[in-house]
Amino acid sequence: MQTTIEMSMYPFNEDYKTLILDFIDELNRRDGLEVYTTATSTMIHGEHGRVMDALKEMTAWSHEHHGRGVFVTKIIPGFPEAEK
Repeated sequence: MQTTIEMSMYPFNEDYKTLILDFIDELNRRDGLEVYTTATSTMIHGEHGRVMDALKEMTAWSHEHHGRGVFVTKIIPGFPEAEK
């Protein structure tokens, strides 16, 4: 099954733009994912297990590298429109 996550990140830091771009760069290094970035969110698309693993890994990575922040997510199982 394919899954898409739409995610917005809100770091608790004045340099939030740099932290968000750092997060997106790290996310793009993950294999097996399609990543689409807009002005307000990032969409992560791929096989369900891989997408959910990336969500778990990336939120932990962000906390370890950037400290506290808020992630707002929408999880859309079987969302083929995201592939366009």
